Amino acid sequence: MAGEDFPSSGGALDGSAPTTPKPVLEAVPTLQNLKISRVQSLDNLNTTPKDCTYWREKSLRRLFSLSKSNGVSKSEGVFEDSVRLHIVEESIECLRRNDYGGYTIPAHNLYPFQWNWDSAIVAAGWAVFDEARAWAELETLFSGQWEDGMVPSIIFHKPSTTYFPGPEIWGLPGSPSKSTGITQPPVAAISARFLFEQTVHGKLAEKKMADLFPKLLASHRWWYKARDPEKKGVVAILHPWESGMDNSPAWDAAMKFPTDNLPPYERKDLHHVSASMRPTKDTYDHYLTLLYRFKAENFYDWKKLYWVSPFRMTDLCTNSILFRANQDLRWLAMKLGKDDVVSEIDEWLDRGFEGFKQLWDDNAGLYQCQDQLTGKLVDAPTSAAFLPLFAGVASKEQAAKLVENLKQWLDSVPFGVPSTDPNDPRFEPLRYWRGPVWIIINWMICNGLLHYGYDDIAERIYDDSVALTSNAGLREYFDPKTGDGCGGELFSWTAAMCLAWLDRPSALAIGHRMSGPKILS
Repeated sequence: MAGEDFPSSGGALDGSAPTTPKPVLEAVPTLQNLKISRVQSLDNLNTTPKDCTYWREKSLRRLFSLSKSNGVSKSEGVFEDSVRLHIVEESIECLRRNDYGGYTIPAHNLYPFQWNWDSAIVAAGWAVFDEARAWAELETLFSGQWEDGMVPSIIFHKPSTTYFPGPEIWGLPGSPSKSTGITQPPVAAISARFLFEQTVHGKLAEKKMADLFPKLLASHRWWYKARDPEKKGVVAILHPWESGMDNSPAWDAAMKFPTDNLPPYERKDLHHVSASMRPTKDTYDHYLTLLYRFKAENFYDWKKLYWVSPFRMTDLCTNSILFRANQDLRWLAMKLGKDDVVSEIDEWLDRGFEGFKQLWDDNAGLYQCQDQLTGKLVDAPTSAAFLPLFAGVASKEQAAKLVENLKQWLDSVPFGVPSTDPNDPRFEPLRYWRGPVWIIINWMICNGLLHYGYDDIAERIYDDSVALTSNAGLREYFDPKTGDGCGGELFSWTAAMCLAWLDRPSALAIGHRMSGPKILS
C-alpha cells in the first residue's frame, strides 16, 4: 500500500483523490474465484470503465438544459466546472455540519443520532477528503455492536428531544451503547473495502482494517445465526425499519396484525417534514406494536424473536447488500491473510445464491420479497427488485428481464429510479419509500447495471442523479415527477454520494470497483 505517514486529512476540495486513483480493473477476487460450481463468469464481458470526463460531459447535458430556465447561459464546459465546484463544496460542508465528533448524523433534528447504514455510506464520502475521519465513522458505528455481533440500527450517543422513538422507549440499558434492538442492511463491509482500496495512507488503512475485520465478521455471522437459523441462504428481517425501506409497499400485506392496546405517542418527525412525505399513522402504529412486542419478549433473545415475530420477511434490499458485502468481506479476508474464514464466507455465498432463486418471479420479470410466515412471494414492484444486480446473483436472462422493467419505469417519470413502480396503484411520489428517488439506491442499481453491460441505462440513471442533486440540493429523497427535494435537508448520505460517486464516478468505479461480481449463468 502507498504511503508511510497518515495525516488527519487529505484530498482536494474539488472532490478529486489526493493522488491518482488506483486502476479500477485491477485483478481482485470475485465470484468467479469462488469454489461454487454454479457461478460462471462471462469472459467476453466488456467492463472497461469510461473516463470521468466522459461521464461528466454526458451527465451535465441534461442538467445544463434544465438550468437554462434559471438564467444560466454559459457554455457547457464552464457550466460543468461551476456546478461541480458548488456541489463538492456544499457536500463537504454538509458532512462537517452533521459531524458530531466521530459519527455523522443523517440530518439535524429529523435524525439526530447515528444510523447504521447511513454511517457506512457516509464513510465513503468522508474518505474523499479526510481518510482518518472516514475510518472513525466505522469505528464509532461498531462501538455500539452487541456482544452477539449485531450492529443496531441506531446508536443514541447523545440525548435529543427531536426524535421518536428514542432510547427511553427502546429501554436497552445493557447494550454497549444506548441503542435500538434491531438492525439495518449491512453495508459496512462494502464501505470498508472501498476505504481500504482507495487509501493513500497505507499504515493507517492496514491498522484500521486489522482492528475492524473481526467486528465485520461477527456482524455477518450474527445475520446467519440469528436471521437464518433454517439455513435457507437468505436472511429474515423482523421489522420494516430493518430493511431501511421502512414503508415499502412490500410490507403492506404483512402489516395486518392487530395494534390494540398501543400506548399514546407523539411523532416528532412530523414537526420537521410534511406528513405527505412520511409514513402514515397506521404504519407507525404497526412499527410501534412490533417494538413493544420485541421489548416484551426480550430483544437479546434472538432465537425466540425469529419464531414469535408476527412480521418475518425475506427482504431483497437486505439480502442483496449482505450478499455483496460477503464478497467484499471475503476479499478483505484474503488481503489480511485470514484464510481460515474464507471457506465459511464461501458457504454463505453458496447458500445465498441458491436462496435468491426462490425470490425470482418469472411472470413479473422481477425479484420479489417473500413473506416467510406464508412462504409466498409479495407482489410489490419496488426498486429493491433491481438490487440483485448489485449483488451479482441474476443470470443474463434475468438481468435482461429486470432491465426491460426498469426501462418502463424510467419512461414513466422524468427522474429515476422511483422506489415503487410508477404504474402501480400504490405509487406515491412524495411518500418516503413508496415512490421517491433515493440516490444511494440509484448508485447500487447503476453499479449492478454496469456489471451486466447495460451502460446506457446506468448512464441515464447517473444523469438523473446529477440533475436531481444539482437542482434540488442535498435532500433525503426526490419526487420522480418534478425533481423536487423531499424529506430531510442537507442530508449526509446524499452528500456522501455526491462526493464519492457523482463527482468522481470512475474513481469510485461505479460499476467496476466494488468487488465486481461477474454475471451468473
